[in-house]
This record gives sequence, structure tokens and C-alpha cells, in this order.
Amino acid sequence: MGKLEAETPANLSILGSPELKRIPGVNLDDRLRMVPGFSLFRRSSSLVANPTTQGVSLRGIGSTGASRTLVLWDGVPVNDPFGGWVYWTRFSPEQIDRVEVMRSASTSVFGDRAMGGALAIFSVEPDRWRSYASYEAGNRAQHLLSGGFSRALGKFGLSANSRAFDTEGYFIVPPSLRGLADTRASVRFFAPDARLDYLGQLHRFYLKSDLLVEDRDNGTLIQKNSTSLGTLSAHYSAGAKNHFALLGYHTRQEFRAAFSSVSADRNTDRLTFRQSVPAEATGGALLFRRSVKRISLLAGGDLVRVEGYSIDSLVPSGKRTGGGVQWQHGVFGQMHAPAGPAKLFFGIRHHFTGQNTRFFSPSAGLTVGRSWYRFRASAYRSFRAPTLNELYREFRVGNAVTLPNPNLLPESLTGLEGGLDLLGETRRFGLTLFRNRLSNLVTNVTLSSTPQLITRQRRNAAAANSEGLEVEVRQRWRSWSGEASYLFADSRFSTRERLPQIPKHQGSAQLIYARDRTTAAFGFRSFGMQFEDDRNAFRLPGFGVFHFTARQRLVRALSLQLAVENLFNREFLVGFSPTPNLGAPRLWRIGLRWN
Repeated sequence: MGKLEAETPANLSILGSPELKRIPGVNLDDRLRMVPGFSLFRRSSSLVANPTTQGVSLRGIGSTGASRTLVLWDGVPVNDPFGGWVYWTRFSPEQIDRVEVMRSASTSVFGDRAMGGALAIFSVEPDRWRSYASYEAGNRAQHLLSGGFSRALGKFGLSANSRAFDTEGYFIVPPSLRGLADTRASVRFFAPDARLDYLGQLHRFYLKSDLLVEDRDNGTLIQKNSTSLGTLSAHYSAGAKNHFALLGYHTRQEFRAAFSSVSADRNTDRLTFRQSVPAEATGGALLFRRSVKRISLLAGGDLVRVEGYSIDSLVPSGKRTGGGVQWQHGVFGQMHAPAGPAKLFFGIRHHFTGQNTRFFSPSAGLTVGRSWYRFRASAYRSFRAPTLNELYREFRVGNAVTLPNPNLLPESLTGLEGGLDLLGETRRFGLTLFRNRLSNLVTNVTLSSTPQLITRQRRNAAAANSEGLEVEVRQRWRSWSGEASYLFADSRFSTRERLPQIPKHQGSAQLIYARDRTTAAFGFRSFGMQFEDDRNAFRLPGFGVFHFTARQRLVRALSLQLAVENLFNREFLVGFSPTPNLGAPRLWRIGLRWN
């Protein structure tokens, strides 16, 4: 709840507003791909990906669409209550103060969904008076309009933001296989939010509301989906040395989709069923922090109630309904204390998963450091309970059908990691080694496969291991700076097959120029070969793409900005359905921002 602890034995990456603005992408997920290990279930961008595939994977843990990473927005969980995925269209990258990415479960504060780590998004706090408006246009009929304001009056602050986007999208099926049933995949959305703050010296409070209306074309004449959701949240904190915080939130939403069967020549598209998924979640958390001499103690608890149903209207007739109510609650404690030159960390969580099962989640770690170096190590155990989506919802992607499984067990992870950080005035180097042991991993198991239909079911697979290393390097030279990151993750089932959707190698690099009124960045990111399925039958080759961004301040409050993704128009695969699906072609936008 709130800020991830900066002094932590975990590998923590912080992307501030300047870093986020130097990376292109309409939505936040495309900008976070510069963090090695961050990906959605597939390689697809949220510009065209079905929302149910937008769960987050970190450090080779993988995803089944449900996220194994907890995502917080101003302290409030934003993982979909029914399915665990994330609607990335909710967040305006230009209005984010920072994003903190913790790529492990080395703290016991976070419970379900944080099996592979946590990602915290923080909005820009209210200014005395600030307003902005921006319009960008680009190829593929892209139009992005955003605007908002913030006003601080004494100890009170009011802020509001909104953005709207539309594009004709692009074909996701290669030209050689494309038929009359294929259309462009695209998205249209409108996402406003408003927030009232009380910014006292010892007491702080906010009341926030955000909405999302989203429509998507999924690449064929019939396959479309839409979502409407709203969240109301409140957060109160008090004290300095002894800190108390209370959080509450309520989310209501409905996801609607149409599924079809595409003929072998892709010239006809036949409706198979329509689906409506209404869901809601109500949750809260309580946290107390106290410092006794040099020892810091933190304790708290959280609970959430989720209710949702998958209601399918079958063709030609019939109805199918699955879903229900899921309660989860837990208590946790965390402490850190000095021990000579070291700082020791201990944590514990006891959690009721909502399936008549309880989970014990301990963690421990240490850091040893001086002004220019830091050594860190940690060990932890974490879990993830199956979502209502995995338990009760059937879905179809192309000619691949995935069945639910009401008998799924919670997943668990036992992890070890150690790292070294070297810090200087103009440079930074970080190295992390890790090993994770996963049990009862929920994955899509192939039951049968023919050219006409692939049938899969969510099941608890055999145990799996993920081990590897992360390297991060940053260097600054006057007006220039450079950064590079690399992740090696060997993630395999105990039967030695590779985990689906996880490349062994990922990397990114960026060269930045910033001086006076001009900022420019040239970047590169790459993904190694990975597999689409549990049998390792569908191979997705590796690829690399370049991007470029530039901003030029024209006058005091007006700037010109340019963003280009996939600069050299590289063609690459993001999945099979079983037809190969393509990633985003070159996308560019240019526009003006008044601030």
C-alpha cells in the first residue's frame, strides 16, 4: 500500500517522469517494455491485444493472461478482479510521476497477485496551478487527445485528467495467409479520472475516481470486445514517526466479447458464442508503521471480496454460466534492523486464499553497503490463487479453445536472489542472480491439436524452475546519457520443456541527449526465441526493434513532440492462434503539448 520501500534487498527499478517521456508508446505497457523481464502474456502491445492477455510477467515467471505481478495505482490494486489482467489504457503515461518495479516477492507486505513481484504507479501530485492539453496524430489514423488540470488551495488539492484515443489499427495476420474474414485489430478508448487531496503536515487524505470505456476489434469480422469499468477509492494516512494508513476501494465493470470460428482459407467467420462478464470487487487494507530506536516495524492486514460471472450465449442456442464469489484476506508483518554495517529484513504473511486453503508466506533478506556500493540478498515464499476467470471462464482465440478448471490449486513460488549495486556520480551498475522454484503452476495444457481446432485447459502443471541473471548499466556524459539492461531467464517445467511465452534472452538500450529546450532518445529492445505453448510445438523467433523520440520546446508553455515505434518497420511474430500473428509495424505520432 503506497510506496515500495526503496531500501530493500530486492532489485528495484524506478522510472521517473523524464524516463517515461523518453520512451514511445500510447500506453504504459509499451514504455515499460524497456525494463527487461517486463512483458504481457504475449509479445503484443495493448494497442491490439485482447484485454484478457494483458497480465504482467516479470523475470521469467510467466503469465496465463492473469498477472503474476501485483499492479498498484496510487496504492490501489488495479488487476482485473475477475481475471487478474490489467487495462493499460487506464493510465496516462504523461501524468505519472514515477513507476517502481520490484522484480521479486522479497517483501511479505503484498499478498495474492504479487507472486512474481509488484509494480507501483504514482500520479503527479497537485500543483498550485497547472493545466495542460495535448494532441497527437500519426499513421494508421492515430489520434490521441488529452487534457487536465490541478489546483492547490491551501491544504486542499483538486486534479482531473482525461485522454481519448482512436486508430484504424493494423492487420495481425500475414498477407500470405490473410482472407476475407480478416480485419485490422484496433482500439478506441476514453479514460478520465478525478482526485481530491487533503495535504496536511501530519494527516493526508485522497478521494479518487477513474473510469474507462474501451472498444476493440480483434482482427476478424466478428471477433470484437468492449469494456466499461469504474473505480472509487480513498486513502488516509497520519503520523510521521508512528505512521497509520487506511485504504478502501470499490470497482465495478463489465467485459463483453464475441467469439468465432474462422475457416481454413480465412474467408468466412462463423459466430460461436457471445460472452458477458460482469464483475465487482470491494477491498481494503490497514497498515501501521512504528520506529523503535533503530528498528522499523510494519504490520497490517488486507481483504478483498470479488464477485463475477461469465455468461455465454451459445450459437445456435443455449446458455452457459460460470463464476461466483471469492473472499481473500491476510495479515502481515515486516521489520528491518541494523546489524553493524548490514541491515536485516524479516517478513511474514498469513493469507486465506478463498478456496478453503491458507498460505504461509515468509521472507528474509539483508543489505550491506557504503556510499558507492551495496550488496543485497533475500529468500522468500509467495503464492497466487486462481482467478474466477481461470476457474470458470471458457474463451477462444482464433481456432484455439481454452477450457476453465474449477479444481485448480493455488500456485506457489520459493525464491533466492543476490545482487550487487555500484553507484557513482555519473554511472551505475547492477547485477542480480536469482533462482525460483514454482509449484502447481497454472498453465494452458494442450489436450488435442488438429489444423481445425486446438483444445487446451487450464491445469496445475508439474513443478517448474526459473533461474538467471539481470544486468543494468547507466552512464552520463554532460548532455548525453546511455543505459543498457539485460535479462537471462531459463524457465522450464520439471519435464524440461520451456515455459510458454518466456524468452531466454531479453535486452534493451537507449542513448539520450538532453540540453536546454531539446530532448531526444534513440533506443533498442530485443526478445529471444520463445514458445507459444506448453508442448514447445509453436516456436516464436527472436526479434529486435528500434525507437526514436524527440521533444522541442517552442515557447515557454508549448512543445513539439515526435514518437516513432519500430523505427525500421521490422516484421515479427507475437503468437499463434494457430495462424501466425504479427506484432506492431512502424507507428509514428507527432503533436503539440501545451503545459
